[in-house]
Amino acid sequence: MPAPRKLHDQFFKMAKAEGYLARSAYKLLEIHERKTLIRRGDRVLDLGCAPGSWLQVAEKLVGNSGVVVGIDLQEVTHPFGPRVHTLQDDAFTIDPARLTELGGGLFDVLLSDMAPNTTGHGDDLLSARLCRRVLELTPSVLRPGGHLVMKILEGADYPDVLKEAQAMFNEARGFKPKASRDVSREMFINARGLR
Repeated sequence: MPAPRKLHDQFFKMAKAEGYLARSAYKLLEIHERKTLIRRGDRVLDLGCAPGSWLQVAEKLVGNSGVVVGIDLQEVTHPFGPRVHTLQDDAFTIDPARLTELGGGLFDVLLSDMAPNTTGHGDDLLSARLCRRVLELTPSVLRPGGHLVMKILEGADYPDVLKEAQAMFNEARGFKPKASRDVSREMFINARGLR
C-alpha cells in the first residue's frame, strides 16, 4: 500500500511562512538557482499562472525595470505591483499579440506551470498537449535567445515533447525539483536559447 500523501510538508509550510501563494514557488526558485533564468529588467510571460506563486517569484527577480504577464483560465486575485499584469483567458485561443502588447514586446522568459485537471487516465497525454501549445506559442511571444520552463507529466509523449523543445532551443533538459512531491510524475523542461 502506498504511503499517504503528505499535504503539509516542509515546502507547504515554508510557502505559508514566507508569503508565497503556493509551494510551486520553490520549484521555480530552484530552477532559477541552478542556472540563472530570470534577470533584472526581463519581460516574463507565465502561462497557467494561478494562483500566482510563480508571478510572485518573477516579480521579485525582474525588479522595478521588468514586467511580468500572467494568463490563466482562473482569475488571479492576489494584489501584485504595477509591473505585473494578469489576464483571465485561454492559452489555446488568446491572440499572442495581446500578450506581447501587455509585455511591451517579445518576452525574455516564458514560463508554463499549466496542468490538466487530473483524472488518473490520460493525464500525461493532456499535459503533453498543453506543452505542445506552449511550443506553438513560443515563436510569437519569446525573443530569439530567450528561455523557457514548462511543466509536463512523465508519460508516453514526454520524450517526444523534450525532443521538440530541443529542436527549437540550443539546450533543453528535463528536471524534477526537490519541491515536487515524491509521488508526482511532474517534470520541468528547462530550455535555453531560442533559435
